[in-house]
Amino acid sequence: MFATSDIKPPVARVSEARQRLLRPALGFNRPVDVLKDPILDDREKQAILASWASDACAVEGHPDLRWFIGSDGPVPLNEVLEALNRLDQKQTTSH
Repeated sequence: MFATSDIKPPVARVSEARQRLLRPALGFNRPVDVLKDPILDDREKQAILASWASDACAVEGHPDLRWFIGSDGPVPLNEVLEALNRLDQKQTTSH
């Protein structure tokens, strides 16, 4: 028999969960991943996408690409803007 204190969750999962709480945008590789997230509300999704669209995430020498911290690679800016537009349309039609 073993005590529950002997059971430890995988480090990767704990670390990922902690990072997700501290920086909710981590773990998204594409803007559509943000839109599909069931936990975030629309305001949080909009903030993440707006941050991703900002010049702070621009790829040097490629102003049409954005690379969000924690994502696997760059994405086209128009993909981020399209996701923001979809959120705006959703908010407009729901009011």
